[in-house]
Amino acid sequence: MSGNGADARPIVSIISAVLNEGPNIRPLCQEISAVLGRLPRAEVIFVDDGSTDDTVAELEAVRRDGILPDLRILGHDTVYGKSAGLRTGVEAARGEWVILLDGDGQDNPVDFIPMLEMCRTAEGRPPLVVGVRTKRRDTLSRKLASRFANALRRRLLDDGCPDTGASLKAFRREDFLGLPQFEGLHRFLPALMGRRGVPLACVSVHHRNRLHGSSKYTNLNRAIVGIRDILGVMWLNNRARLPKRVTER
Repeated sequence: MSGNGADARPIVSIISAVLNEGPNIRPLCQEISAVLGRLPRAEVIFVDDGSTDDTVAELEAVRRDGILPDLRILGHDTVYGKSAGLRTGVEAARGEWVILLDGDGQDNPVDFIPMLEMCRTAEGRPPLVVGVRTKRRDTLSRKLASRFANALRRRLLDDGCPDTGASLKAFRREDFLGLPQFEGLHRFLPALMGRRGVPLACVSVHHRNRLHGSSKYTNLNRAIVGIRDILGVMWLNNRARLPKRVTER
């Protein structure tokens, strides 16, 4: 943990849910470590979603070797999905603010700094800050599939976000914990939080090639699951009845 004293409560919790990302763990953690001194008091949480490779061993080595000596390592007994992993991490987090990132090295931790600043300095209700990949390092087929999915989502959900596929997101912890849990939740935070009055802020972020390994998703399964999830989110938002103001007498 960065900041004054190991016992001080963190202000921000950096969370990554990982599945079989063993070769990517050490270089990513080194990058996270390099930016911690530029953040307010922070904790780092990795949630292992049932990995069968050396992901957990690499996380333990990162902590033992002093790269992230206060690293918190949480684990699932089997694979439950990325959204479940992120939920586990956010529930365990002690910071008021949360930053999410992927464990494959495509996100650059230097983007934590402006995103958190936007959260903490915004006037009025703190926003959900979403990283938008303006220069994507993906194959043409993946770019086209993502462009189609984002266009369909924006049209049906009207969430005002150009790109929800990027993992980098920053928000107030309590705003996340009030959301319903389902796999795919992390792709619909703008729509779900927006329905609950959380403003949206978008910021350009770096996007890089995956360091090692391959994606856990194909274009086809993203498309099939994505359309189903969009319909589910439409139902949730249409059925939500949330008072704008509550008074006590």
